Amino acid sequence: MYPVHDDDAALLLSLTVAAKRRPAALDEIITALAMAQHGEIPAKSKLVDAFARMGACGLIAEAEGGYTLSAAAQAMMTGQRAKDDSATRLARLKQQLTDFDPKDKHPSIQVTQEQLLAAIQSYKAAQHSHQGQNIQTDRPKSKNSWIPTKDLVQGKQHLSSKRRKP
Repeated sequence: MYPVHDDDAALLLSLTVAAKRRPAALDEIITALAMAQHGEIPAKSKLVDAFARMGACGLIAEAEGGYTLSAAAQAMMTGQRAKDDSATRLARLKQQLTDFDPKDKHPSIQVTQEQLLAAIQSYKAAQHSHQGQNIQTDRPKSKNSWIPTKDLVQGKQHLSSKRRKP
């Protein structure tokens, strides 16, 4: 495949995360794409072109109202190391894309800019509603829920400091 664009590798990497168990919707792909690129989302026109290129090469397929990786793309992604950061994964994926030779002609995937705009706005609205907080972390316990150890022991009488001996 020639030439390889940065957005192509980022799209495949985000689809790996978003479409792990089922075909991913556009808003899920945009969220995974933003996570892979530290919050940056490519321009809508570049994403439209990336979807068309990856679909024409047979790396992305439409299924059940969403998008998923083809068998060739899944084989390409199995070579990625789990310990690598996203920049290293993107660099390796770009190298694999340069070596990739599409065997058959596949139909390109048509994603409109309006669909992408709606997905990007949905992502941004979700970011503002959480106000920068990670919703997957537990809430910290308040200080009022702390119970001193001495209050845990029930029925124990406190002895006075002056003991009387009979």
